[in-house]
Amino acid sequence: MTVVAEGLAVLASLLILASLLAVGVFALQVVAHIFDVTRPVPAPALASRPSLAVLVPAHNEEAGIARTLVAVLAQLAAGDRLLVVADNCSDATADAARAAGAEVIERSSELRGKGYALAHGIDHLGAMPPGAVVIVDADCDLAPGALDALMRTLADTGRPVQALYLMDAPADAGLSRRLAQFAWRVRNWVRPAGWHRLGMPCQLMGTGMAFAWEMLRDAPLANASIVEDMKLGIALASRNMAPVFCDRALVISFFPESSAASGTQRTRWEHGHLEMILREVPAMLRLAVARRDRQLFGLALDLAVPPLALLAGLLALTWALALAAWLLGGAALVPLLASSLLAIFLATILAAWHVRGRDLVRLHELLAVPWYIASKLPMYVRFILRRQRDWVRTDRK
Repeated sequence: MTVVAEGLAVLASLLILASLLAVGVFALQVVAHIFDVTRPVPAPALASRPSLAVLVPAHNEEAGIARTLVAVLAQLAAGDRLLVVADNCSDATADAARAAGAEVIERSSELRGKGYALAHGIDHLGAMPPGAVVIVDADCDLAPGALDALMRTLADTGRPVQALYLMDAPADAGLSRRLAQFAWRVRNWVRPAGWHRLGMPCQLMGTGMAFAWEMLRDAPLANASIVEDMKLGIALASRNMAPVFCDRALVISFFPESSAASGTQRTRWEHGHLEMILREVPAMLRLAVARRDRQLFGLALDLAVPPLALLAGLLALTWALALAAWLLGGAALVPLLASSLLAIFLATILAAWHVRGRDLVRLHELLAVPWYIASKLPMYVRFILRRQRDWVRTDRK
C-alpha cells in the first residue's frame, strides 16, 4: 500500500467512525416511525385544565400576526390569557395584536433575540402566574385542538411538550422548495415520532411548546442564541425534564417566498445546530452516562445527528476517499464499510420518503438530491469561515 493510499484509508476510516453513530440513530428513528405510521387522531378536549397563558414573541410581524392570534383565541378557555411581546418592533405589530384581542407588552432594548423576548414575557406573567405556558411564534397557524392536545400530554407526562411543527410551501413550489419541505418533515416529524415510539425525548423546536409554569419560572431564557429552543430543551433535560413529542398537536408555518430569506432562515437553523453538536453534545453524553439518565442520553444522540444534507455530503466524501485508497492499492475493507454505510443512509432516506414524502416529491425527482446538497455546501463552509452567531429575523415578504 502506498503512503497516499494509506493516508486516504485512515481519513476515510475516521470519517466512517464519525458518521456511524449519526447514521445508526437516524436509521433507528425512521424504522421506528415506519412501524407506527397512523394518522394523528385529535385528543378529546380536557374536562378541566390549569389556567393557560399563550406567549407569542413577535418582532415586526404586523402583516401576519392577526391570523396567528385568531387561531389561538379560538382555542382559549375562560381564564386563559394570550400575551404578545412586541419585541424591538419598528412597525405596528403591537397595534395589530391589540386589535386582534391580545394582551400586549412592548420591549425595546439593545439585547436582541427571541430568548430575551421570552424572558420578558415570563417576567410579566410572573405577577399572576398561570398553571401552564404555551409558546407560539407569531407567524404560525395553530391547528384546531392543538392546545387541548398539548395540555393533555403535559398533564399525562409532567414533562415539557413539543407539538408537531411543519413548514409548508405553496402548491406550485419548485423542486428545491419541495425537497426542503420533505427534509423538514423528516427532521420534525419522522425522527421525533420514531424516537418517541422508542420512549426517547425530542428537541424543542421553537414554537408549539408547552410547559408547566414551574418549568419556565427559572429557566435560562434570556440569551441571544440563534437556537434558543435547543438550549432550553437541553437545560430542561439536564433537570430531569426532557421534552416529549405530541403529534396530535399541529403547528404550521410557511417557507419564506424569496430564496434570500430562505437562505437566511436555513443558515440560522443549521449553524446553530452544528454549534450545539460541538459545544453541548459531548458534555450531555458525559452527564447522561454519569447519572445513568436514559432520557438525557437519548436527547444527546438525537442532537448528534447533523443536518441530513451535511451528513449525506460527508458520506459521499467518505466513499470517494475510500474508493480512491482502494484504487491506489489499499485494502477493500474500508470502501466496503463506506459503501455499506452510504447504502444504509440512502435506504433510510427512501423509507422516510415512502411514508412522508411521496405527496411532495416524485421518485424520479429524488435524483436531484445531489444538486440540492451541493447548493447547501457554501453554507457549511461559512460555518467554518464566517459562522452566524446573531439572531436575524427571517423576511417572509
